[in-house]
Amino acid sequence: MRPESTLRRSPAEPMIEIPAGEIVLRDEGTKTDWKVEVGAFLLAPCPVTRELYDAVRGERSASPAGPRTPVTEVSWKEAVRFCNLLSRAAGLEPCYAMGDDPDGRDVVHDGEADGYRLPTEAEWEYACRAGTSGVRYGELDEIAWYRDNSGGEVHDVAAKAPNAWGLYDMIGNVWEWCWDVYDPTVYGPYRVFRGGGWSDRPRGCRASCRRKSHPTFRVDDLGFRLARSR
Repeated sequence: MRPESTLRRSPAEPMIEIPAGEIVLRDEGTKTDWKVEVGAFLLAPCPVTRELYDAVRGERSASPAGPRTPVTEVSWKEAVRFCNLLSRAAGLEPCYAMGDDPDGRDVVHDGEADGYRLPTEAEWEYACRAGTSGVRYGELDEIAWYRDNSGGEVHDVAAKAPNAWGLYDMIGNVWEWCWDVYDPTVYGPYRVFRGGGWSDRPRGCRASCRRKSHPTFRVDDLGFRLARSR
C-alpha cells in the first residue's frame, strides 16, 4: 500500500487546529511550576496507528495487535525518523536533521519546516486539557483505556470519548513521546512522554503526569502522536 493512500484515510489526517494560548506545567518531583506560551499548531486526533506506521515504513509489524491500535515499542529516535519519512511521503519539508548519536543529542528541529513532528510537552498538555483545569478532561472510564478496563492490552484508537477539541486517547491507551528533554542536568538525554497507558493505574492517567526515558527506550505501552506547525 502506498503511504499517500494510507495518509488520506488515516487518523493523522485531517489534523485538529489547536488555538494559541498558554499552559502552566508542573514537575511534581521538584514542586516547580512554569508558564509556557503556546502558539497555534496542528495535532493529530489519534496516536499513530500500526497501519500507518507499517505502510509508511514499508514493513509489516510483528505485533499481534490490530492495525487500528496505536503503534508501540517505538523509541523516540524511531518516532523522529518516522516523522521525516511521513513528511517526505506527503510532499512536506522534513522537520528533523539527525545523525548517529545513540543519545539523540544530534537531532535538530527546523522550526520553519512544514512537515510532521512530535509535539512539545507544553503543546501536548495544552491540547490534552482543551481548556479544562482538572486532573483530566473527563471521567476516566469514559475517556481512557487503563489498568482497570483495558483487559491488559492496547485498544483501537478513538474507541473512547474525545476531549472538547476532538482529540482521542490523550489519556490512557498508550503514553506518547514529546520533543522535550526532561531535565538534562539530572537525566542527560532522557526525553519526555505523556498521557498514561493501558497498564497504568489512575494516578498515571492525568493531564499533568510527566515521565521520561532514554531516546532508544521501547515498551509495549508507549507510542506517539503527530504535530505540525502552523
